[in-house]
Amino acid sequence: MKLISFAIPCYNSFSYMGKCIESLLPGGDDIEIIIVDDGSMDNTGDIADSYARHYPDIVKVIHKENGGHGSAVNAGLAAATGMYYKVVDSDDWVDPEAYKKVLETLHMLVDNGTPVDMLLTNYVYEKVSTDQHRRMFYGPLFPKGEVIGWDGMKHNIRGFSILMHSVTYRTEMLRQCGLVLPEHTFYVDNLFVYIPLPYVKTLYYLDVDFYRYFIGREGQSVTEQIMISRIDQQLRVNYLMIDAYNLYEMDLDDHLRKYMLSYLETITVVSSAIGYVSHDPVNLAKVKELWRYIKNKDTRTYRHLRYGVMGGSMNLPGRLGRYLSVKAYKVSQRIMGFN
Repeated sequence: MKLISFAIPCYNSFSYMGKCIESLLPGGDDIEIIIVDDGSMDNTGDIADSYARHYPDIVKVIHKENGGHGSAVNAGLAAATGMYYKVVDSDDWVDPEAYKKVLETLHMLVDNGTPVDMLLTNYVYEKVSTDQHRRMFYGPLFPKGEVIGWDGMKHNIRGFSILMHSVTYRTEMLRQCGLVLPEHTFYVDNLFVYIPLPYVKTLYYLDVDFYRYFIGREGQSVTEQIMISRIDQQLRVNYLMIDAYNLYEMDLDDHLRKYMLSYLETITVVSSAIGYVSHDPVNLAKVKELWRYIKNKDTRTYRHLRYGVMGGSMNLPGRLGRYLSVKAYKVSQRIMGFN
């Protein structure tokens, strides 16, 4: 069995996918690289096939009709033979020194009989247009270098979210939780992280800057105007997260329950901010409906989200409230180095 299966969802990625693939190849026999050609209309499929010919023991290729990022992640998971599964988007890459430590750590955990459900590592925003690098780490939340359960979580900081870039999940655990991401939908990375969390019984935080996340490519889904144009897809993901679990009725560790509520609050605030920033009455109505849906679904969850620090700031009354919410969103955007 391979140690890690890396899935690389690719759609018209021929001009930059090579850097991603080359960064993963040094894993050698420990890994498999599953390149998912998601109905590309350029030379992506040819490049993927070329790597498979040159590295037949490491690289496999899936050619499929276009179904979006979630569909490609699903296809990669179905084909994965590694003990662990990680998604690396085709315009991103991994750090070589951190990569070595990730492989060493996973080997150590497996050899010691303590293979964890989730390996957590740092990631770095690489905003090439401004030569800006922003390191996102998890030291404030988790102890370093220990096998822990959720009860070992140090703090729960609102807005401090685990993202797809930072997780490597145990493959069988992902399958046991029944993870299937929706097709033709952006922002499903939040579901990829959120849905498996109640199934994660053990985790390990390795303090290395493993994943390098590229920001600034034209058409990237995190740019503000594109997020506004895709607000319905953001809302779809938000609703799926709401419907996935009733967090107050589940038998969860208190740390995990608080964290999942915080994560849900963050995504709901993002949905609200997109609606406010758009200044579109239709989008504002969609945001109001989202909050109404949460209230009708579960009043305890609604109170937590609505009256939390972030949720409260997005629900200030009237035009002044929306104005201040947009200003707060803009400030946080600059601080975090987005777009």
